[in-house]
Amino acid sequence: MKKINCDVFIPVRLNSTRLPKKHLQTINGKPALLHLIERLKKCSSIRKIIVCTTTSSTDDELIEFLEKEKILYFRGNEKDILTRFLDAANKFNTDIIIDVEGDKIYTDPFFVDEISDKLQNLDIDFLIGNDSQYSFNPSNHFIHGFVPAGFKKSILEKICNLKLSTNTETGYREFFLNPKISKFKFLVLTDIYPKNLRLTLDYKEDLEFARKIFSKLKPFFSKDDVLTLLNNEPELMNLTKNIHDSWNKNYENNKVDLRLKYE
Repeated sequence: MKKINCDVFIPVRLNSTRLPKKHLQTINGKPALLHLIERLKKCSSIRKIIVCTTTSSTDDELIEFLEKEKILYFRGNEKDILTRFLDAANKFNTDIIIDVEGDKIYTDPFFVDEISDKLQNLDIDFLIGNDSQYSFNPSNHFIHGFVPAGFKKSILEKICNLKLSTNTETGYREFFLNPKISKFKFLVLTDIYPKNLRLTLDYKEDLEFARKIFSKLKPFFSKDDVLTLLNNEPELMNLTKNIHDSWNKNYENNKVDLRLKYE
């Protein structure tokens, strides 16, 4: 039986306008991206961790960092993340991609392994965390902060052949939620948590919040550790309370055109 190669792909670009070079911003003296990769190394189901960046000169500084830290990387299409992923999958002979966005520095290795296990053992193409079994909520930064998405190379190839857009930077995961072409499921978390909790790295307020969280917890903290901390110190939530609407507006204004050929 052919061995299934399951790899983590981390899409990263340095030219963010909201928080420039956010992946190299330091948290407790260490770049945010390095915190994420060190957490992901705790996964038991992953073959490789690959940073998927672009061929743009604006990412040359990132490449210098990755080479210094001996981190695997792939340089591909600047605007089309899905094409970049497919090219990387072809290069590394990847069968299953665990998509951990570079700003999701809280990603829990437990859920990476769970997503990987289900994709290898269930007849599905795509799996992502969510707060409902029925309707996808991209703005839930608690669940998406801990739970990555995962998909098979076969569905990625299908989408790349069918999509019309060549710019898939924002909202590209929603392509996989089209029941006409994809078998998908949601991994639903039922924890009680603050509905506006942001576990991501998009704005300077997110960075300040992350520095507080990482300074108060052990390096390989879990979802439950974060919830316990915020239950004991709810005032930490004030750091990011004013940026939820800005994120939602940016997402909707820049979301990829999800139309497919022949629809």
